[in-house]
Amino acid sequence: MKLKTLALAAAVTAALAGSLLTPTAAQAQAKEQFFPVLVYRTGAYAPNGVPFANGYVDYLKLTNARGGINGVKVIWEECETGYATDKGVECYERLKGKHGGATVFQPLSTGITFALTEKAPGDKIPLITSGYGRADTADGMVFKWNFPLVGTYWVASDILVQYVGKKEGGLDKLKGKKIALVYHDSPYGKEPIALLQERSKMHGFELQLLPVAHPGVEQKATWLQIRQNRPDYVFLWGWGVMNSTSIKEALATGYPREKMYGVWWSGAEPDVKDVGDGAKGYNALALQHGAEYNSAVVKEILERVHAKGQGTGPKEEVGQVLYMRGLSAAMLAVEGVRRAQERFGKGKVLTGEQARWGYENLSLDQKKLDALGFAGVMRPVSTSCADHMGAAWARIHTWDGSKWNFTTDWLQADESIIKPLVKASADKYAAEKKISRRTAADCEL
Repeated sequence: MKLKTLALAAAVTAALAGSLLTPTAAQAQAKEQFFPVLVYRTGAYAPNGVPFANGYVDYLKLTNARGGINGVKVIWEECETGYATDKGVECYERLKGKHGGATVFQPLSTGITFALTEKAPGDKIPLITSGYGRADTADGMVFKWNFPLVGTYWVASDILVQYVGKKEGGLDKLKGKKIALVYHDSPYGKEPIALLQERSKMHGFELQLLPVAHPGVEQKATWLQIRQNRPDYVFLWGWGVMNSTSIKEALATGYPREKMYGVWWSGAEPDVKDVGDGAKGYNALALQHGAEYNSAVVKEILERVHAKGQGTGPKEEVGQVLYMRGLSAAMLAVEGVRRAQERFGKGKVLTGEQARWGYENLSLDQKKLDALGFAGVMRPVSTSCADHMGAAWARIHTWDGSKWNFTTDWLQADESIIKPLVKASADKYAAEKKISRRTAADCEL
């Protein structure tokens, strides 16, 4: 009898201990917000993918050093895509349900973005494609789960046409001019074509389309065409080794680097450093940042992350263009959750569906950006149900042989041209997929 009593007492004690431990474990889990990180640290595009990934992860580390998101710790896990669409989809499937569920995915590839655009609605996980992906996903009334925050390739190409038009003395002076688009033969490289064709019709310039096969090391035939056709400007839509190869070929064929303008994925240190003085005068867009060694956020990361031996990559890259791109992308991901907590509860872990509301209602004014250390780095970002992009600004920076320097003030895309193209493309997508535009009621969700 006594043994039975002791056994019962032990069972009760164990049960009580279990009941006490279970909430503690749940609470520990509940205080972690999971951010999957798709990277390519290997393969042909690694020189560009590595600094982006390092900047992204360093900002997540800084977020924890700052106390998390209203006390919620951020956790992350990397998955290597090699910039391959099939591997990107595999990574998405592997990570989407881990650690309580993914908050948001940033594919860092237009091809992967196209694939995940089909999956995100069913999984209720948002996608941030800052400066890449599908331009038509700026239309939040069709693409509920996509967020091409702060710019698309239509924004980029529109700004470039405006800029060279101004250099010629007005957009009307582009009539009869030749603009060659040297582009990576992939969904990424093809994205600006629709906007450039529209501008070509409007202003009468001749658009030459020159695709370059992956990975972009063989461009002899492309630059032979440029030497023969003598375009007035070359727009470069490259990535990885393709960019430095293009600049080297321009040097070899005598094409002026001053007449070359790259998109923001063709304007970072890995694209020009091996060419050095030979790349002097080459221009590229900045989204929205350039190299920002003196920014407050960089100084804080050096102090609170790298100085403690916790830096993800080498200290020397902190502040470089692609490092800042990754850092800015992580900031947008974190601030979307912070914004969503204002609705769903400060200090709470949110689902991907709840985080989506935060990205759709971003309100990063200059005061907030400055407080985050982004003074002079970015302009305000404000999204809505209809506008999932939130800003349409960029600057141009120019390589002086050793570093990038801003050579323009802020430039803005002409949304009176872009918005009709976005709506037409989004409507076409909706018709193909047999989906309806969102209602006003759905915008409240």
